[in-house]
Amino acid sequence: MRIHFKKVKYKNILSTGNNFTTIELDGSPTTLITGSNGSGKSTLLDAIVFGLYGKPFRKINKIQLVNSINQKAMLVEIYFSVGMVNYMVRRGMKPNVFEIYKDGEMINQDAAARDYQSYLESNILGINYKSFNQIVVLGSATYVPFMELPAQQRREIIEDLLDIQVFSTMGLLAKDQITANKQMISENSYKTESTDSSIKLVKENNEEIRKIRETEAEKIRDKMKTYIDEVESKKEAIETVEEDIRVLYESIADKKDLRTKFDKANTLRADMERNRLNFEKELSFYHDNDNCPTCKQGIDHDFKNNVVEEKSKRKLEIESGLHDIAEQIKGYQERLDAISKVEDEIQEKTFEISEIKAEIRSAKAALGTLKCELESAEREVEEVDTSKLQKLEAELEKIKAQRIELLEEREVLSIVSTILKDGGIKARIISQYIPVMNKLINKYLAAFDLFVDFQLDENFNEVIKSRFRDNFSYASFSEGEKLRITLSIMLAWRSVAKLRNSVSTNLLILDETLDGALDSVGIESLIETLHTLNSDDNIFVISHRGDQFAEKFDTAIRFDKVKNFSEIAA
Repeated sequence: MRIHFKKVKYKNILSTGNNFTTIELDGSPTTLITGSNGSGKSTLLDAIVFGLYGKPFRKINKIQLVNSINQKAMLVEIYFSVGMVNYMVRRGMKPNVFEIYKDGEMINQDAAARDYQSYLESNILGINYKSFNQIVVLGSATYVPFMELPAQQRREIIEDLLDIQVFSTMGLLAKDQITANKQMISENSYKTESTDSSIKLVKENNEEIRKIRETEAEKIRDKMKTYIDEVESKKEAIETVEEDIRVLYESIADKKDLRTKFDKANTLRADMERNRLNFEKELSFYHDNDNCPTCKQGIDHDFKNNVVEEKSKRKLEIESGLHDIAEQIKGYQERLDAISKVEDEIQEKTFEISEIKAEIRSAKAALGTLKCELESAEREVEEVDTSKLQKLEAELEKIKAQRIELLEEREVLSIVSTILKDGGIKARIISQYIPVMNKLINKYLAAFDLFVDFQLDENFNEVIKSRFRDNFSYASFSEGEKLRITLSIMLAWRSVAKLRNSVSTNLLILDETLDGALDSVGIESLIETLHTLNSDDNIFVISHRGDQFAEKFDTAIRFDKVKNFSEIAA
């Protein structure tokens, strides 16, 4: 966008007093500013440069800009437009003032002054201090001609002219991003190593835990085996005891038959005992009675003897039988007693089996408990906490994915950095404009009657040849010729700026250019050339020799010193 400067107002700057000095910057195509030495005619430059960039144009400290008599209330207001937008910058010292107005409203100045200034230069003016001094101002006080600048500063100015300084900014950003990318790759490598180490430690820890739990499970298995062996042993013991019981039962298999015989023998003995008692009673009757107690008749003696003999014989037989049966019963009793002892032994062995079975039940209960413990232990072996490991492995995968992205970003940044270097895209753009620049410079040199072939290469080194093709350098020329070259370059830069629509501006200020090394031919050529510039340019020429060629300018402003203060003459 084209910057159109409209007006500047300033007070209490250098020799200017407390009343505003106002200069219309777009009031006339050409304006001559004259005045004696020290009258304040060059203060215009300092006011404009201070208003826009916050620094003096001449080589003095900024505080020295404040009027030494009033020593306060220095203020500059500069009005301009960019496209359709109107701006006003107000800047001063004692007190410090820095305000930017856009269409009458002040732009937010929450940011630090440096950022506010950066915003003014980057977002509004689009031109920095060095480029401003090459495009807008040619002053005898501090101006450094383009050809006397170091190569890097020449490049910066050309980049501003061609509006490609953005690539330098992008290059710096890319450099910062490359540094950040390198740091992030380094951090990523550290994270990878750290996570790998953590995964290894977690795996080792999990393996140790698994081993411990497997050992615990093996101990449980050993205990279970002990109980299982014990159960099997006790089952075998039961079988042995049961076999003993079976043998014992076989040994008393005659118990039932014997009990029957014993009972029958006792019954028979009881019957025989009753018979014996009956015979004794009858024998006693016949011994004690000779007559029948019932009929009172006498008992026959022979009969009595026969009966007694027979009864006595039967009694003896019974008594003999009782003896035999008693022996028999005794034998039965002894056998039954033996059987009872065997039954006691069987009972003891039955109790023994019950105790063994109780022990088996206890062992089986213990086995059940151990089985649960084993299942739990085996689950713990299988379910060793792997969540942390899984989290770390997932994190490692993420880190590796980030590394791939960072490496891809590094490749892209490397390509971008190569493109943005001086030998990259900027060199391509510059190479396209170098012929145009050289053509314009030679055009203005011819206008100033300096007929040489001036060529800048892509590194902005000059090759100057005379009409006889002799090679020269900038330093080979006289001061007047140098000034012609400087003016030609300056005017060429303005033409390129308009062509690119980058830092194009209506304002051109030449400070004492006519008062230096230019001869009369050079001055005539300069004035004629200035009149051939675009009709919308506003050119200010500051000179203390203005009376010699005042008629060649559309407007003239004269500064006088009145009571130690600079004023515009009426």
